[in-house]
Amino acid sequence: MLAGLCVLLATALFPAPVSADNPIIQTLFTADPAPMVHNGTVYLYTSHDEDEARNFVMRDWRLYTSTDMVNWTDHGAVASLKTFPWARQDNDAWAPQVIARGGKFYLYVPISVAGSPKNVLAVAVADTPYGPFKDALGHALIPPGNDNIDPTVAIDGDGQAYLYWGNPDLWRVKLNPDMISTSGPAVKMPRLTDYQEGPWFYRRAGHYYMAFASTCCPEGIGYAMSDHATGPWQYKGSIMDHDKRSSGNHPGIIDYKGHSYVFGFNYRFNDAQTREHRERRSVTVTEFHYNPDGTIPMQPWWDTIGAKQLGTINPFRRVEAETIAWTSASDTSASGAHNWAPGVRTAKSAGGMYVTHVLDGGYIVVRGVDFGTGAGKSFDATVAAAAGGSTIDLRLDSLTGPRVATLAVPATGGAETWRSETTPLARTRGVHDVFLVFHGKPGADLFNFDAWQIGTGRGKPRASR
Repeated sequence: MLAGLCVLLATALFPAPVSADNPIIQTLFTADPAPMVHNGTVYLYTSHDEDEARNFVMRDWRLYTSTDMVNWTDHGAVASLKTFPWARQDNDAWAPQVIARGGKFYLYVPISVAGSPKNVLAVAVADTPYGPFKDALGHALIPPGNDNIDPTVAIDGDGQAYLYWGNPDLWRVKLNPDMISTSGPAVKMPRLTDYQEGPWFYRRAGHYYMAFASTCCPEGIGYAMSDHATGPWQYKGSIMDHDKRSSGNHPGIIDYKGHSYVFGFNYRFNDAQTREHRERRSVTVTEFHYNPDGTIPMQPWWDTIGAKQLGTINPFRRVEAETIAWTSASDTSASGAHNWAPGVRTAKSAGGMYVTHVLDGGYIVVRGVDFGTGAGKSFDATVAAAAGGSTIDLRLDSLTGPRVATLAVPATGGAETWRSETTPLARTRGVHDVFLVFHGKPGADLFNFDAWQIGTGRGKPRASR
């Protein structure tokens, strides 16, 4: 799938190690980013475009987390259409948002009801931000309506929660403290200049913001501001201009560790695979700085270099294999031609997420890994393989950088029969980008990969499952 990202992108794969690569998720097509900051972690909820999509084909909602804005850990689907058994089950898992309140986490989504041409808004609840989310009502929170897509929610300083949504009109309703019922009627807002859909409502430094996908098509990102959570909203201009490279857009804006970020999506990976416009999108991010008066300056169109890294990865603790800054795998024929071959993916089992569909020549990049003063003695990995003969090379800073370890992956007894393997590590100091490069029989699914760690020689690694 996306991990076979090709030679056309090769010059953009390896910017300075202090920055992320855009798009930030490469193992699936993702869209409609809904970031939430909670207890020092960014929780990024997304919708998910299926590989076969030409128009919108969306069946679940995914979660990725980061503490450095560069390496993102895949937690899989936290909810799906099955969460709402009364909804249409084959499609229409559209843009989500999650908010925390009172020790619970509330997921708001637009879905379709079987037999109805109109969307509803639904709500699910979980005890942790990782889910699983469960249907809170057994029916719609907002009943069928033509404009019922793209919910966004925030809680004002006085504790009042507001839900906004809509395309092409913007609607608002008050939520009760239980976050699963409304107070008073839904209010249709006066039309905002350049508004289309995808609203993102938030409060910051005494200002209220309404960012949105601007008039289709193509869509940019615009925004409005107000002195009150209920408006009136004053259009302030574009955060990102309309651009023919993207028929759609969807903003998500947060502050994290003293920095401000806007998320959105583009079609870079789809366009790398085909000239056909297909609704297969990829989440992106960029850092920006508010003006002194609280307005947002215009940002350039999504580039290949995302946010700067905040902090480093500690390799002396377990690192999930699905913690990824970038991943790619492409088959190369004898003639040198590159095929758009599937590469690294992630999968979920009873034991959690792991990396699968590993191909010869594929790799995972983890940026900003701090080896400290060189105390590491071994490279340890938890793997599962039906057949042996594959290896993982650990290289520093590039695909051709110093190889400091090579771990042999044996037959473990099955694709989910996990074993921890270890191999010596050459003396490695300081902060490096780690390239985990996979080798084995060309064209074969080589093995599954659960986690890795740098050992200090003080104990034998143990299987994690």
